[in-house]
Amino acid sequence: MARTERIATEQPWIRLGVDDADWRAEDAGVLARMLEQVLIIRRFEEKVLELHGAGLIHGPAHASIGQEAGAVGAMIELATTDTINGTHRAHHQILAKLLNTMLPAGYDPRRDALPAEAMVLTRRALAEIMGLKDGFCGGRGGSMHMRWAPAGIPGTSAIIGGNLPHAAGYGLAAKVLGTGSLAVSFFGDGTIMNGAAYEAMNLAALYGLPVIFFVENNYYAVSTALAEQTREIRLTSRGPMLGFPGVETDGMDAVAVRAAMRWAKDHIARHGGPVLVETQTYRFLHQMGPRPGSEFGYRTKDEEQAWRARDPVVVMPRRLIDQGVLDEAGAARLDARARALVDAATSALVTGDANRLVVRPGLAPDPATVDVGIRGDQSELAGQRVLEADAVPANAREDAKYITAVADVLVRNMERDPTIVVMGEDVHRLRGGVSGSTRGVIERFPERIFATPICENGFLGMALGAALQGLRPVVDIMFGDFCLSAADQLFNQIAKVRHMFGGDFPVRVVVRCRVSPSTGYGSQHAGDPSGLFSHYPAWRIVAPTTPHDYVGLMNAALRCDDPVVVIEHVELFQTSGSLPKGDLDFLVPFERARVARPGRACTVLASGVMVGATLAAAEASGIDAEVIDLRSLDPLGLDWSTIAASVAKTNRVLVAEQAAKGIGIGARIAQELQERLFDQLDHEVLRVTGSLASPVVSAPLNRAALADSDKLVVGLRNLVGPWSG
Repeated sequence: MARTERIATEQPWIRLGVDDADWRAEDAGVLARMLEQVLIIRRFEEKVLELHGAGLIHGPAHASIGQEAGAVGAMIELATTDTINGTHRAHHQILAKLLNTMLPAGYDPRRDALPAEAMVLTRRALAEIMGLKDGFCGGRGGSMHMRWAPAGIPGTSAIIGGNLPHAAGYGLAAKVLGTGSLAVSFFGDGTIMNGAAYEAMNLAALYGLPVIFFVENNYYAVSTALAEQTREIRLTSRGPMLGFPGVETDGMDAVAVRAAMRWAKDHIARHGGPVLVETQTYRFLHQMGPRPGSEFGYRTKDEEQAWRARDPVVVMPRRLIDQGVLDEAGAARLDARARALVDAATSALVTGDANRLVVRPGLAPDPATVDVGIRGDQSELAGQRVLEADAVPANAREDAKYITAVADVLVRNMERDPTIVVMGEDVHRLRGGVSGSTRGVIERFPERIFATPICENGFLGMALGAALQGLRPVVDIMFGDFCLSAADQLFNQIAKVRHMFGGDFPVRVVVRCRVSPSTGYGSQHAGDPSGLFSHYPAWRIVAPTTPHDYVGLMNAALRCDDPVVVIEHVELFQTSGSLPKGDLDFLVPFERARVARPGRACTVLASGVMVGATLAAAEASGIDAEVIDLRSLDPLGLDWSTIAASVAKTNRVLVAEQAAKGIGIGARIAQELQERLFDQLDHEVLRVTGSLASPVVSAPLNRAALADSDKLVVGLRNLVGPWSG
C-alpha cells in the first residue's frame, strides 16, 4: 500500500503577536511619535476626501482610513536610505515615510515641535494629489503615483502587481552596490493573486534580495472578498511556498507591526532576504470615496462596526493614556496639532469658504509643459567620441563578425561601468546564451549576470527598479514576441515613469531584443516588436545593421539616460563587417541615419536585415535607388534631415519592412513623410512589408509572410516604372 508523509515547510511560517507587556516595553517617546503619525494620516485622508467632494481633486481618491497603524509601525523601523513603494492606496505609507525621514533623532512630540519641513512635505503630498505643480511630481502622478527619491520613495504604481518587481530591483541594486539598504513593497490582498507578485517574490528569493513584501490584507479587492479570490486565504503561505519566511500579524496594532518588521529585518540581516509580512487590517470605506462598503452591498454594517471598534485613532490614544505615556489633554494636543498641520497645508493650496473652495491662483501646471520630460535631451552624451565607419582609414580597420561585436562591446562596457548588470533567460550558459551574445560576461563578471527564470514581466520590472536605484541593467529578450509577456513593465512602467513622476531623473534600461522571423519557430517566436515600442515615445529604438553600428549604438545606449531597445536581427549575426582595430569605445549617435547606397531614382527607407535586401533589389532591378539605413527607428528619433535631403533629390519614397504589415512602423513613417515633405513628392509613398499574417512553421508560408528582395524589386518598379537611368 502506498504510504503518505506530511511535508513541512523548511522556512519560518509564523504569527507574531504582542501584549500589554510589549506595549509597556516600547519607548514612550516612540509611542507618542507613532500616535502623532497615525493622527496626521487620518486627518490628511479626511481632508483629501473633503477636497475630492468639493471637486478639487481630478481623478480617484483611495483613502487609507483604517489602515494607518500598519504604515506607521512599519515605517518607524526604516531608515531614509531604505526604499519603499506602494500601489494606488499609498497615502498612509507615503506620509509616514516622509515624516520619519525629516524628524530628528530622539524626536518626542510630547516636548518637541514638528519641524517646519513637516508642513512643506504634507503640502507637497496634498498638492500632488490635487494635480498641482507644487506636488512631488508636478501634479502628474496624482493620488496613485507618487515619487520623492530623497525620502526613499522611488515611485508607486497604480497597476496591480506592477510595484513588486520594482522592489526586487531596489533590492538587487542594494546587493550589487553594497549599500546595505532595505526595500519594502506594500500591496493588498488582491495584488498577491497577480502573476507579477509571484514573479517578483520568486526573483527576490532566488537572488536573496533584501526585500520585505508587505501585504495589507484588508480582506477585499474592491468588492471581492478574500475567500472569493483564493482557496488558501492564509496569505503568508506564499512566502514559504517560494522558499522564504512568512510572518502574519495584527495590522491594526502599530507595535505588533513594528515587531514584525523587526523580525523581518533581523532575518534578512542574518540569512538574506526576502520576507513576506502580512498585516490583517481593514479599510473602513469603499475602494474609493467617502462611503462605506456596506452601502454597496458587499459588506455588512455589523462587520464594519466590529472593525471600527479597533480603530487605531480611537484605541491607540486610550492605550497610551492607560500606560501613562499621555494624559487626556496631551492626546488632544497631538490631535489638534495634526489637524493644524493638515489645515495649514490645505490653506496654502486652496482659498474660499465652506460654500466654495478654489485652488489658489498660479498653482496649476502650465499646459504648455504637458510633453516635457517624456525623454531626455541627450546632454549626457555631449563630448563623447563619435566615429562613423566611413571615417576609419582602410589600414585602421579589421574584419569582425556581427555577433562577436555584440558580445565584445558588452564586456567592454562592463569593464568601464561597474553599474551595468545583465539579466535574462539562459544568459549564463551555452557559451554566451542561446546566441552567443553574452560570451565573456559570465567569465569576467559572474556577480553581475543574473540568469532569470522564464518571467519577462518580473525581470523587466526588476530591471526598472534596479535602474531607479543606480544600476544600468541590460536585459536580454530571447524573442521579440516575448515583449508582450512583459507589456506592463515595458509600456505601463518603463515607458511612463519618467514623465509621470516629473521627468527630472534618468531611466537607464537597455533591452536587447532578438528578432528571428525566418528560422521556422512559428508565429509566437517570429515578431519584430519595433512597432510596439514606437507607440511609447520614451523609448529610443535602434536597429544596427553592421558590426560598427552595433558597437557605436550600444555604446550610446549604455551612456544614455533614456530607455533604449536594441533590435538584433538573427539573420545578421553571422555577417561580417569592419571595426576600427582595437577600438570599441566610439559612439554612433542616435537620430542619425546612414546612406547605405546613394542614388537618384528613389529613396528607400530601411533598417536591419532589410538594408541588405534593398541593396540586392536595387542591383537586381537596375534601379538607382538611394538606400537609407535609418538606424534609429523611434518616431521622435528619425533623421529627417537626411531623409529630406534624399527626397529632395529623388522625389519618390519606398518604406521597406520585413515584418507583418499591421504591426510595423512603416505607416507612421509614411504619414509623416506626407505631412513633412508633401511638396517634394511626385508619387504616393509606397510600402513593402510582410503579409498580414505572422510567419508560421511551414517554410513556403514562412517565406510568403516576410518581405524580401524579390518583393522589393516589385515595389521599386511600381514606384519608379521603367528605369532608363
